[in-house]
Amino acid sequence: MMTYDDIRKVFLNYFESHGHKIVPSASLIPNDPTLLFTVAGMVPWKNIFLGTEDAPAPRVADVQKCIRAGGKHNDLEDVGFDGRHHTFFEMLGNWSFGDYFKAGAIEMSWDLLTNVIGIDPARLIVTAHESDDEAAAIWKKVAGKDAIRLGKDNWWSAGDTGPCGPCSEIFYDFGENVPGGLPGSPDEDGGRYVEIWNDVFMQYDRDANGNLTPLPKKNVDTGAGLERWAAMLQGKIDNYDTDLFRNLKHAVSDVTGVRETDENRTSFKVITDHLRSVGFAIADGVIPSNSDRGYVIRRILRRAMRHGQMLGHNGALLSRLYPALVEQMGAAYPELAKNAAHVMEIITNEENSFADMLNNGMKLLETELPKIHGNVLPGTVAFKLFDTYGFPLDLTQMILRDKNITVDVARFESEMAAQKERSRANTRGTKIFWESRTDLPATIDAAKYAPDENMESKVLAILRGGEFVDSADAGDEIEVALDKTNFYGTQGGQVGDTGEIKIGDTTALNVTEAARADGIVLHRGVAAGKISVGDTVQPIVNMQNRAATARAHTATHLLQAALRRVLNTDVEQRGSRVAPDSVRFDFSFGRAMTDDEKAAVEKLVNEWIDADMNVAHEEMSIETAKKRGAMALFGEKYGDVVRVITAGDVSCELCGGTHINHTGEIIRAKINKEKSISSGIRRITMSVGALA
Repeated sequence: MMTYDDIRKVFLNYFESHGHKIVPSASLIPNDPTLLFTVAGMVPWKNIFLGTEDAPAPRVADVQKCIRAGGKHNDLEDVGFDGRHHTFFEMLGNWSFGDYFKAGAIEMSWDLLTNVIGIDPARLIVTAHESDDEAAAIWKKVAGKDAIRLGKDNWWSAGDTGPCGPCSEIFYDFGENVPGGLPGSPDEDGGRYVEIWNDVFMQYDRDANGNLTPLPKKNVDTGAGLERWAAMLQGKIDNYDTDLFRNLKHAVSDVTGVRETDENRTSFKVITDHLRSVGFAIADGVIPSNSDRGYVIRRILRRAMRHGQMLGHNGALLSRLYPALVEQMGAAYPELAKNAAHVMEIITNEENSFADMLNNGMKLLETELPKIHGNVLPGTVAFKLFDTYGFPLDLTQMILRDKNITVDVARFESEMAAQKERSRANTRGTKIFWESRTDLPATIDAAKYAPDENMESKVLAILRGGEFVDSADAGDEIEVALDKTNFYGTQGGQVGDTGEIKIGDTTALNVTEAARADGIVLHRGVAAGKISVGDTVQPIVNMQNRAATARAHTATHLLQAALRRVLNTDVEQRGSRVAPDSVRFDFSFGRAMTDDEKAAVEKLVNEWIDADMNVAHEEMSIETAKKRGAMALFGEKYGDVVRVITAGDVSCELCGGTHINHTGEIIRAKINKEKSISSGIRRITMSVGALA
C-alpha cells in the first residue's frame, strides 16, 4: 500500500529525474489580494506566468498545501457529507515556465501513472477542451485514447482575472459498483469517475472584461489531488478511509472516548478535515478573528468543536488533536512542529471563548425551540443569538440542520439591517444633517496634500446647534462647508487638520478639527467673529500640527511593517487613530506580545527612522499598485486610481493620508502600551517625534 508519504516521494522523485527543481510548499497566505487563501498549486506562480517575476527554474515540481473555504473556492459546506470534499488538501504539481508544453505535460503524466505507479490504462479516461485539437491529438498518440471534449469544465483559472488556459484532465474509474457516468454526462457527479490529474496549458491573461491576451510564455500548470491519489492507490472509494485520515480519526477517538460508527461518521470526517485547515493556517500565521481569512478559520474551528459536542465531547478538541497532526504530517511540513506551541495556544484560547458562547447560546435556543411552528426558527431569535451571544447565522443553521429546522433568513437579515442603521444613526452625529443637504456640491480638496496658503474659498453652508443658519457670531460653535479647502478632513484613521478661517486679515473661525460628511469637508470650531454664507474666506492650515500628524502617520506604516516582521506576516491593521505625534494602532494577533517582541518592534521602527529612508507619495492604477504588492486595508473600497505610500524598501501601502518625505523626520518612536481590545485583536499606542 502506498501511503501519503510514499506518494509524495514517488511524485517528486519522478519529476526531479526529469529535470525539475523541487521546491517546498508556499504559504497558505497568498501574495494576492484577490484571494483569501492559496486555493491551488498555481497561486504562488501567478506572477511568473504574467512575466512580472523570474522563475526559480524552467521546470519545477512541488506539493502545495491549499485551503478552499471562502470566496469563489469554497467547499466548506460539503465537507463530511461525502468522501471527496476537503477544506484543506495537498496538490501535487509540476510546472513548466516556457519550457515543455502540451506534449511534454501529457507524456509525463501518462508515463508516471501507468509505467511508474502501475495504474491500469483501461481505468483512465482523458478529456480536452472543445477547442484544443492539439491536446486531443497528443492523447491519441501517447495513450491511444480519444479525449472527451468538454467546454467550460476544461478551462481553468484561479480567479475571475489573471492567467488561464485550456486544460486536459485524467479521470480514474472506481468501478461498476460505484454509480455515476462519464465526464460531461448528466450523471457525472455520481462518483464512479474521479478527476485525479489536471494538465493546464497556461497561455492567456484574462482581464476584467473577459478579454484574453497571450502570456509572454506558454506555461504548464498541473494539479493532482494527493487525497484522491491515496484513495485510488489504497483501493478506497472514500478519501477519509485512507491511512492519514484513519490515523487522525484514531486520535479523535482517543480524545473523545468515542469510536467511529455509521451514525457519527460525518462528525469524524469534519473534525479530521478541519483539524488540518486550522492547524496549517495558524502555523502559517493566520489568526482567528472576525474578518477576512481569520474569520474563515474561526468558523472552521467552531464547526469542528460543534461536531465534537455532537460526539458528546465538550472540552478542548483541536488543541489536543494537534500533536497527532504533527505526527502524521510534520515530516513533510516542518512548520507544524516548529510553531506547535504557538498554534496550540491560539487554538486553546479560541476553544475556551467559543465554549462559553456556545453554552449560553444553546440555553436560549433550547428555550425557543418548543415555541416554533412549521420547523422554522424565527429570524428574531436567530438575530438575538448573533447579537447577544455571537452566534453567526451559519452556526445556528448547522445546529438546526440535524433537527430538520430552518431559519427565517429574510427576517434575520432585516433585523441585521435595522441594527446597522441604528448604529449609524448613533455614531454619525452632525453628519446626518449634512447628508440631508443634497444641494451642496462635494468640496474640492485637491490642495490637502500641499496646502495652498493663498487659497480663496466661498462659504456654502453653516450648521449651528442642529440647524442650518445664514450667519454665525463670535462664540458660536459651528461647522462650516466651503466650496474648496486645503484642510485634510478626518479620514482613514487620521484626525483632521486644525487651523483658522480668515476674512481678510481677521480670524472668523478657529478650526479645532476638519471632519467629513460624504464628500463635504466640515470645518468645526468656535467662531471668532461674524461669518456668513456667501463670504469669501481664506482657509489656513496649522502646519505645525499637520507636520506632527504626518510624522505619526508614516510611523504607523513602519509600525505595521515591523509587526509583520517580528510577529508574522498575517498581522493586519484592524483600525487606527493617527493624531499629532500620537498613534493608536489595532491589529490582528491572537495573544499578548512579549516584552522582547515589543522591544524588537520598537527597535526596528527606530532603525528605519535613523536610516532616513525616502518616503514616496505616488498615484497609480489599482492594478499597478497590486503588482507592486501594496498593502490594502481589509474591507476598504478603492477606486481605479489609488495613492501609494512607499517607505524605502520596508513598507508599501495604499493610503489617502498625509505623510512626510523622509523617515528621519519622525525623529523617534516609543511604544507606550500593548493590550487586547477584543478576541484576536490587539492595540498598540505609540508616541513619535518630540513626544517620544
